[in-house]
Amino acid sequence: MPYLLRKVMILLLTLWVAVTLNFVLPRLVPGDPVGAMMARYQGKLDPSAVEALKLAYGLDDQGGLLGQYLAYLGRMVRGDFGRSIGQFPTPVSDIIGQAAPWTIGLIGVCTVISVLLGCALGLYSAWRRGRPLADALPPVALFLNSMPYFWFALLLLYVLAFRHSVFPLSGSLDPFVEAGTPQWWSSLLRHAALPALTIIVTSAGGWLITMRNNVMAVMGEDYVVLARAKGLSEGRILKRYVLRNALLPSVTAFGMALGFVVGGSILTESVFSYPGLGLQLYNAVTGLDYPLMQAIFLYIALTVLVANFLVDALYTLLDPRVHDGMAA
Repeated sequence: MPYLLRKVMILLLTLWVAVTLNFVLPRLVPGDPVGAMMARYQGKLDPSAVEALKLAYGLDDQGGLLGQYLAYLGRMVRGDFGRSIGQFPTPVSDIIGQAAPWTIGLIGVCTVISVLLGCALGLYSAWRRGRPLADALPPVALFLNSMPYFWFALLLLYVLAFRHSVFPLSGSLDPFVEAGTPQWWSSLLRHAALPALTIIVTSAGGWLITMRNNVMAVMGEDYVVLARAKGLSEGRILKRYVLRNALLPSVTAFGMALGFVVGGSILTESVFSYPGLGLQLYNAVTGLDYPLMQAIFLYIALTVLVANFLVDALYTLLDPRVHDGMAA
């Protein structure tokens, strides 16, 4: 069976398992969305509406568990995730549609910048080891990578927003700003600056260390020694032999990181009150908003699977052994 066809079958099987678990797990938790909603409104809801709410959330007993599961699959195919409990009666799909662009725009761009910056510095640190700057980069990277990013976010918020008012304290835009205008873009960038700086500074160090270790491992391989013995230039050795092979492990990690972009950076978005999926997931968990939790978890699972499939497809270009069926 061709390599990519096997990966597609694994993708579909894993997606079905994720969808099934997404149906089963909330039903194992004590209570249900309707009970949580009744408790939230403290008796203000008419008890006669309980059955209607159970029907709306797919918790009625008609058709049994199998019938509920089949109805759930049908709704998933149509993209119908029901209505939010914490933001009732707003449809879950509307909440995700409003929050996803903020998360993808912030976390996605910052992830790409972190990977490019970290890998470039890691390559420099390994290739030019022995120089003061190259040798100073790994300790700095370890320090930044081990630093709790929510603590760094609070530090930036206190110094640059609270004390000196250089950046806004929270939110994503100034009020009453017309979309698309220069003022709108300026407001967007000012609100995103501190969350972006938090993510890039605290995550680039991990990519630097990973890339540095990969490059140093490849530089000790026999084919690199042979290339030097043949008299090839250092630039050609770096491009043809070192960089391509050192990037392979980072490509897999990059695919995983892109997959988790949809989940957002929960603590960072919570600290800065940035209206992305991470903040919505935090509010859903604390507010027992089961439909919203289910939808966000499903989106995370789907994007992780798709990102890994794209990485597997990219591997066929980067590693000829995969294309020839010699590697799984």
